[in-house]
Amino acid sequence: MLVAERWQKIIQLVNERGSIRVSELSAICEVTEETIRRDLDKLESEGKLLRSHGGAISMKSVQSEVPYLERETTNADEKRRIAQEAVRQVLENDRIILDASSSAWYMAQLLPDMPLTVLTNSIKVAMELSGKEKVKVISTGGLLSPGSLSYVGPLAERSLNTYHVDKAFLSCKGLHVQRGLSESNELQALIKQKMISIADEVYILADYSKFGQQSLAHVAAWDEIRHLITDGKTDPQILEQLAEQSVAVHQI
Repeated sequence: MLVAERWQKIIQLVNERGSIRVSELSAICEVTEETIRRDLDKLESEGKLLRSHGGAISMKSVQSEVPYLERETTNADEKRRIAQEAVRQVLENDRIILDASSSAWYMAQLLPDMPLTVLTNSIKVAMELSGKEKVKVISTGGLLSPGSLSYVGPLAERSLNTYHVDKAFLSCKGLHVQRGLSESNELQALIKQKMISIADEVYILADYSKFGQQSLAHVAAWDEIRHLITDGKTDPQILEQLAEQSVAVHQI
Protein backbone atom coordinates (compact mmCIF):
# COMPACT_ATOMS: atom_id res chain seq x y z
CA MET A 1 0.00 0.00 0.00
CA LEU A 2 1.39 3.39 -1.04
CA VAL A 3 1.68 6.11 1.60
CA ALA A 4 -1.09 8.22 0.01
CA GLU A 5 -3.35 5.16 -0.15
CA ARG A 6 -2.68 4.43 3.51
CA TRP A 7 -3.59 7.99 4.51
CA GLN A 8 -6.82 7.75 2.53
CA LYS A 9 -7.60 4.41 4.16
CA ILE A 10 -7.01 5.87 7.64
CA ILE A 11 -9.34 8.81 6.97
CA GLN A 12 -12.00 6.45 5.61
CA LEU A 13 -11.83 4.16 8.65
CA VAL A 14 -11.90 7.02 11.16
CA ASN A 15 -14.93 8.59 9.50
CA GLU A 16 -16.78 5.28 9.20
CA ARG A 17 -16.21 4.24 12.83
CA GLY A 18 -16.10 7.63 14.54
CA SER A 19 -12.89 6.63 16.33
CA ILE A 20 -10.20 3.98 15.98
CA ARG A 21 -7.09 2.90 17.89
CA VAL A 22 -3.49 2.99 16.66
CA SER A 23 -3.14 -0.78 17.17
CA GLU A 24 -6.12 -1.47 14.88
CA LEU A 25 -4.80 0.82 12.15
CA SER A 26 -1.38 -0.81 12.43
CA ALA A 27 -2.87 -4.26 11.85
CA ILE A 28 -5.14 -3.16 9.00
CA CYS A 29 -2.45 -1.18 7.17
CA GLU A 30 0.33 -3.68 7.98
CA VAL A 31 2.78 -1.05 9.24
CA THR A 32 4.24 -0.32 12.66
CA GLU A 33 2.33 1.62 15.31
CA GLU A 34 5.03 4.31 15.19
CA THR A 35 4.34 4.79 11.46
CA ILE A 36 0.61 5.10 12.19
CA ARG A 37 1.29 7.71 14.89
CA ARG A 38 3.29 9.79 12.39
CA ASP A 39 0.47 9.40 9.86
CA LEU A 40 -2.09 10.59 12.43
CA ASP A 41 0.05 13.59 13.36
CA LYS A 42 0.22 14.60 9.69
CA LEU A 43 -3.49 14.07 9.05
CA GLU A 44 -4.40 16.03 12.18
CA SER A 45 -2.18 18.94 11.03
CA GLU A 46 -4.18 18.96 7.77
CA GLY A 47 -7.51 19.01 9.63
CA LYS A 48 -8.53 15.55 8.41
CA LEU A 49 -9.00 14.01 11.88
CA LEU A 50 -8.35 14.57 15.58
CA ARG A 51 -5.80 12.73 17.69
CA SER A 52 -6.96 11.09 20.91
CA HIS A 53 -5.17 9.05 23.54
CA GLY A 54 -4.15 5.90 21.70
CA GLY A 55 -5.89 6.65 18.43
CA ALA A 56 -7.87 9.12 16.34
CA ILE A 57 -11.37 10.61 16.19
CA SER A 58 -13.44 11.77 13.25
CA MET A 59 -13.91 15.52 12.81
CA LYS A 60 -17.63 14.74 12.51
CA SER A 61 -17.68 13.81 16.21
CA VAL A 62 -17.11 17.40 17.29
CA GLN A 63 -19.51 18.74 14.69
CA SER A 64 -22.29 16.44 15.98
CA GLU A 65 -22.65 18.29 19.29
CA VAL A 66 -25.87 20.15 20.07
CA PRO A 67 -25.12 23.90 19.81
CA TYR A 68 -24.60 25.59 23.18
CA LEU A 69 -27.40 28.13 22.72
CA GLU A 70 -29.87 25.31 22.04
CA ARG A 71 -28.78 23.41 25.17
CA GLU A 72 -28.92 26.59 27.24
CA THR A 73 -32.63 27.12 26.59
CA THR A 74 -33.76 23.47 26.88
CA ASN A 75 -35.47 22.82 30.24
CA ALA A 76 -33.93 26.05 31.54
CA ASP A 77 -36.11 26.30 34.67
CA GLU A 78 -35.17 22.79 35.80
CA LYS A 79 -31.50 23.43 35.15
CA ARG A 80 -31.54 26.64 37.20
CA ARG A 81 -33.11 24.89 40.17
CA ILE A 82 -30.61 22.05 39.88
CA ALA A 83 -27.79 24.61 39.77
CA GLN A 84 -29.13 26.32 42.89
CA GLU A 85 -28.99 23.02 44.79
CA ALA A 86 -25.50 22.32 43.44
CA VAL A 87 -24.23 25.71 44.66
CA ARG A 88 -25.40 24.77 48.18
CA GLN A 89 -22.88 21.92 48.11
CA VAL A 90 -19.94 24.31 47.55
CA LEU A 91 -18.04 25.54 50.62
CA GLU A 92 -15.51 28.34 51.03
CA ASN A 93 -12.00 27.36 49.87
CA ASP A 94 -13.31 24.37 47.93
CA ARG A 95 -11.51 23.36 44.74
CA ILE A 96 -14.12 22.39 42.17
CA ILE A 97 -14.52 21.46 38.52
CA LEU A 98 -17.32 22.84 36.37
CA ASP A 99 -17.70 21.23 32.96
CA ALA A 100 -19.06 22.87 29.81
CA SER A 101 -22.70 21.94 30.39
CA SER A 102 -25.43 24.56 30.55
CA SER A 103 -26.15 23.45 34.15
CA ALA A 104 -22.55 24.24 35.11
CA TRP A 105 -22.91 27.67 33.49
CA TYR A 106 -25.98 28.34 35.61
CA MET A 107 -23.90 27.31 38.63
CA ALA A 108 -21.23 29.82 37.63
CA GLN A 109 -23.88 32.56 37.54
CA LEU A 110 -25.16 31.64 41.02
CA LEU A 111 -21.89 31.03 42.84
CA PRO A 112 -21.23 33.72 45.45
CA ASP A 113 -18.02 35.74 45.27
CA MET A 114 -16.11 33.79 47.92
CA PRO A 115 -12.66 32.15 48.22
CA LEU A 116 -12.88 29.30 45.74
CA THR A 117 -10.81 27.65 43.01
CA VAL A 118 -12.72 26.66 39.87
CA LEU A 119 -11.17 24.51 37.17
CA THR A 120 -13.12 24.46 33.91
CA ASN A 121 -12.90 23.58 30.22
CA SER A 122 -15.76 25.97 29.41
CA ILE A 123 -15.24 29.40 27.90
CA LYS A 124 -18.68 30.53 29.08
CA VAL A 125 -18.10 29.38 32.66
CA ALA A 126 -14.71 31.12 32.78
CA MET A 127 -16.19 34.36 31.46
CA GLU A 128 -19.09 34.20 33.92
CA LEU A 129 -16.71 33.82 36.86
CA SER A 130 -14.22 36.42 35.65
CA GLY A 131 -16.08 39.23 37.45
CA LYS A 132 -15.92 37.49 40.85
CA GLU A 133 -12.73 38.75 42.48
CA LYS A 134 -12.39 36.06 45.16
CA VAL A 135 -12.88 33.14 42.78
CA LYS A 136 -9.69 31.79 41.21
CA VAL A 137 -10.43 30.46 37.73
CA ILE A 138 -8.19 27.95 35.92
CA SER A 139 -8.93 27.10 32.28
CA THR A 140 -7.69 23.85 30.79
CA GLY A 141 -6.95 25.16 27.32
CA GLY A 142 -6.95 22.66 24.48
CA LEU A 143 -8.80 22.15 21.22
CA LEU A 144 -11.84 24.44 21.01
CA SER A 145 -15.08 22.63 20.29
CA PRO A 146 -17.27 25.36 18.72
CA GLY A 147 -20.56 23.58 19.40
CA SER A 148 -20.13 23.47 23.16
CA LEU A 149 -17.65 26.36 23.51
CA SER A 150 -15.42 23.98 25.44
CA TYR A 151 -11.83 22.80 25.35
CA VAL A 152 -11.29 19.11 24.62
CA GLY A 153 -8.57 16.83 23.31
CA PRO A 154 -5.19 15.62 24.58
CA LEU A 155 -3.95 19.06 25.70
CA ALA A 156 -7.03 19.62 27.86
CA GLU A 157 -6.73 16.11 29.30
CA ARG A 158 -3.03 16.61 30.14
CA SER A 159 -3.88 19.91 31.82
CA LEU A 160 -6.35 18.15 34.12
CA ASN A 161 -3.63 15.67 35.13
CA THR A 162 -1.92 18.56 36.94
CA TYR A 163 -4.75 19.05 39.44
CA HIS A 164 -6.76 17.44 42.22
CA VAL A 165 -10.14 18.85 43.29
CA ASP A 166 -12.65 18.32 46.09
CA LYS A 167 -15.78 18.23 43.93
CA ALA A 168 -16.67 17.90 40.26
CA PHE A 169 -20.01 19.13 38.90
CA LEU A 170 -20.81 17.57 35.54
CA SER A 171 -23.68 16.78 33.22
CA CYS A 172 -23.92 14.22 30.42
CA LYS A 173 -25.94 13.68 27.29
CA GLY A 174 -27.34 10.35 28.48
CA LEU A 175 -27.95 8.68 31.86
CA HIS A 176 -28.92 5.02 31.98
CA VAL A 177 -29.47 3.00 35.16
CA GLN A 178 -27.63 -0.08 33.87
CA ARG A 179 -25.20 1.42 31.39
CA GLY A 180 -24.16 4.54 33.25
CA LEU A 181 -23.23 7.93 31.80
CA SER A 182 -22.58 8.64 28.13
CA GLU A 183 -21.72 11.53 25.82
CA SER A 184 -22.37 12.44 22.19
CA ASN A 185 -18.74 11.99 21.14
CA GLU A 186 -15.49 10.51 22.39
CA LEU A 187 -13.74 13.84 22.94
CA GLN A 188 -16.37 14.97 25.45
CA ALA A 189 -16.43 11.52 27.07
CA LEU A 190 -12.65 11.49 27.56
CA ILE A 191 -12.50 14.95 29.14
CA LYS A 192 -15.29 14.04 31.58
CA GLN A 193 -13.61 10.74 32.44
CA LYS A 194 -10.50 12.72 33.36
CA MET A 195 -12.53 15.18 35.45
CA ILE A 196 -14.09 12.32 37.39
CA SER A 197 -10.69 10.73 38.02
CA ILE A 198 -9.21 13.82 39.75
CA ALA A 199 -12.20 14.61 42.02
CA ASP A 200 -12.91 13.34 45.53
CA GLU A 201 -16.67 13.65 45.00
CA VAL A 202 -18.62 13.76 41.74
CA TYR A 203 -22.01 15.46 41.37
CA ILE A 204 -24.05 14.76 38.25
CA LEU A 205 -26.47 17.57 37.33
CA ALA A 206 -29.29 16.23 35.18
CA ASP A 207 -32.91 17.13 34.47
CA TYR A 208 -35.53 14.45 33.83
CA SER A 209 -35.01 14.41 30.05
CA LYS A 210 -31.51 12.88 30.34
CA PHE A 211 -32.64 9.61 31.96
CA GLY A 212 -33.06 6.44 29.93
CA GLN A 213 -30.84 7.87 27.20
CA GLN A 214 -27.68 6.23 25.92
CA SER A 215 -25.32 8.23 23.72
CA LEU A 216 -22.39 7.08 21.62
CA ALA A 217 -19.43 7.29 24.01
CA HIS A 218 -19.33 5.79 27.52
CA VAL A 219 -18.21 8.16 30.29
CA ALA A 220 -18.55 6.31 33.60
CA ALA A 221 -20.44 3.70 35.60
CA TRP A 222 -22.58 4.74 38.56
CA ASP A 223 -20.10 3.32 41.07
CA GLU A 224 -17.81 6.24 40.17
CA ILE A 225 -20.52 8.80 41.06
CA ARG A 226 -21.29 9.94 44.61
CA HIS A 227 -24.18 12.36 44.03
CA LEU A 228 -27.02 13.07 41.61
CA ILE A 229 -28.94 16.36 41.58
CA THR A 230 -32.14 16.24 39.53
CA ASP A 231 -35.61 17.77 39.33
CA GLY A 232 -39.03 16.60 40.54
CA LYS A 233 -40.08 15.23 37.14
CA THR A 234 -37.54 12.42 37.20
CA ASP A 235 -39.06 8.93 37.49
CA PRO A 236 -38.99 7.89 41.20
CA GLN A 237 -38.33 4.27 40.24
CA ILE A 238 -35.13 5.30 38.45
CA LEU A 239 -34.00 7.25 41.52
CA GLU A 240 -34.68 4.27 43.77
CA GLN A 241 -32.54 2.08 41.55
CA LEU A 242 -29.70 4.59 41.67
CA ALA A 243 -29.97 4.91 45.45
CA GLU A 244 -29.54 1.12 45.60
CA GLN A 245 -26.24 1.65 43.78
CA SER A 246 -25.10 4.01 46.61
CA VAL A 247 -25.73 7.20 44.66
CA ALA A 248 -26.92 9.99 46.98
CA VAL A 249 -29.95 11.51 45.23
CA HIS A 250 -30.80 15.19 45.71
CA GLN A 251 -34.22 15.82 44.13
CA ILE A 252 -35.46 19.42 43.98
